[in-house]
Amino acid sequence: MRALRGTTLPSRTLGLTGAVGALLLALLSSCSDNSRADKSRARPLDPTTTAAPAPTTSVVDPPPPPGGDATIVAAGDIACDPTDDHYRDGVGAASECHQASTADLAAAQNPSAVLLLGDIQYESATIEAFRGSFDRTWGRLKRISYPAPGNHEYVRADAPGYFSYFGAVAGRADQGYYSFDVGSWHLIALNSNCTKVPGGCSRNSPQTTWLREDLAAHPNACTLAFWHHPRFSAGTHGNDARTDRIWRALYDGGADVVLVAHNHDYERFTPLDPDGRPDRARGIRQFVVGTGGRNLARFHTTVPNSEARNAETFGVLRLNLRSSGYDWQFVPEPKEGSFTDSGSDVCH
Repeated sequence: MRALRGTTLPSRTLGLTGAVGALLLALLSSCSDNSRADKSRARPLDPTTTAAPAPTTSVVDPPPPPGGDATIVAAGDIACDPTDDHYRDGVGAASECHQASTADLAAAQNPSAVLLLGDIQYESATIEAFRGSFDRTWGRLKRISYPAPGNHEYVRADAPGYFSYFGAVAGRADQGYYSFDVGSWHLIALNSNCTKVPGGCSRNSPQTTWLREDLAAHPNACTLAFWHHPRFSAGTHGNDARTDRIWRALYDGGADVVLVAHNHDYERFTPLDPDGRPDRARGIRQFVVGTGGRNLARFHTTVPNSEARNAETFGVLRLNLRSSGYDWQFVPEPKEGSFTDSGSDVCH
């Protein structure tokens, strides 16, 4: 029952006796009590649930106030299409469709922000697929999530499902890049689908020009950028030179960390300069985290300066962002012998 709304009676003589008036007051009191009782019986959604009763909204909680430490979680290549044979009503198969498991891992880290590294929803990222798969698992983290689009988001021209699902937080639909602060860090979401944004990813493209201006306007001690396609990788798709100019702009701007996905594996690199050479003084450390649930794919080669890698474990990357550095930990699905990786570094 809805709570009764107050009304004003007409100012005329009603001829009510004192008894009738008392009866009316009693009835009103009873309705109010029943309304409160109905509300007290309402049970909030269990925060560990993997299935929400309805699609989540596009409202995003503000990140932690500037200056403090923060914990973030990141992963890409996440949710199977709900029509996939291996989806199995969200339960998944032995080696595919583990989006529910990785969502549990992400939520268990109690993060301040969640970075989604593209190919968030397979196969063609329609709004129906987002609501039927991703939203039922990772959707509980939507209020603190910041996405970057992958190639599967653009299977449909202009990525309508992606921009519809995430709303304004994903940036302008003709751009898909934006920035924000988390704690004392500056974070930058970029669009590595270079043929889908005006001017592509060239040196003087609108996106790269905006990136240089954004870096100049935010001289934070620590900076992290994230997108989908890895600049350096030993995974299935290998190195992707399309983001060369983006990497160079980040290097010139003093960035510290890059997070990517696309290859369905985990790989960590030593800090690198734009030409892929080790650079402890100014280099950027890249993490490939394509382990979000869809499936895993084996490495077919090795590349220089790859410090850790695994293609057999679903999981998420946890980063503790401190005012002058960061700690990383790959958090795997909980099973015997699971791979993990951890360490710490300082900002430039």
